[in-house]
Amino acid sequence: MTWKIVADSGCDFRELENLAAGAQFVSVPLTIQIGSEVYVDDGGLDIDHMMESMYASSAAASSACPSPDAYVKAFEGAQNILVFTITGGLSGSYNSARVAKEMFLENHPNVNIHIIDSLSAGGEIDLLVTHANTLIGKGLSFDEVVLGIAAYQAKTKLIFVLAKVDNLVKNGRLSKLLGKVVGLLNIRMVGEASSEGKLELLQKPRGQKKAVAATVEEMLKAGYQGGKAIIAHRSNDKICQQVREAIQDKFPDADIQAIPTSGLCSFYAEEGGLLMGYEIV
Repeated sequence: MTWKIVADSGCDFRELENLAAGAQFVSVPLTIQIGSEVYVDDGGLDIDHMMESMYASSAAASSACPSPDAYVKAFEGAQNILVFTITGGLSGSYNSARVAKEMFLENHPNVNIHIIDSLSAGGEIDLLVTHANTLIGKGLSFDEVVLGIAAYQAKTKLIFVLAKVDNLVKNGRLSKLLGKVVGLLNIRMVGEASSEGKLELLQKPRGQKKAVAATVEEMLKAGYQGGKAIIAHRSNDKICQQVREAIQDKFPDADIQAIPTSGLCSFYAEEGGLLMGYEIV
């Protein structure tokens, strides 16, 4: 195997379609702990059950990054390795991957490994992984692919829409008062991943229709002009369709893909939420 694209489960793909020749995709799972239960975010995870358990528990849930050993195992069998992690602002996954790289290179000094802190989650990581596969498929060298990913990352962004914030309140990231207001007044939290990889609130529209309008408004402000977008959503096909229609009303040829969130991204987006990555100019 010449290439490996390795991504933690901040990426929503369990497998990657249309893999480039000589490439393999490997998902390295984070874990989510709810009370005494630990859920491994791999292809066998029952996300619906995990979310039901999270809402039934009054205790704060937490996530844990993959160990360096988990990354080392994922690196085996390739000459060129690209690693994508959820933002270091939310997880230690990036640092774990860096430790794994040092460990792996001790015994495999001729292997090429590049680690990308996505500074994001969900749909934006999905875009980066997809683009990496495209670059590999062009037959580029390792250094050319790395440069291409860096250039592409500078032209992608993440916007999120949250319909529930129970988890954020339990973890102390949002006040209980604001959490109650969101629930009682049908407020949506529309925000983005900052350049430092932090989640920042942009608007608090009331209702899904206004949330869709706010989402497209913020995308246009950021420089969106009809590029590719991936909507990672937690059980909300309706908002995906509404966002797609709103975007294609302005940009009829826009390529908009919708996919279910991974366990980890479901944990952050919560029920009805979305984490959409999109290309800007």
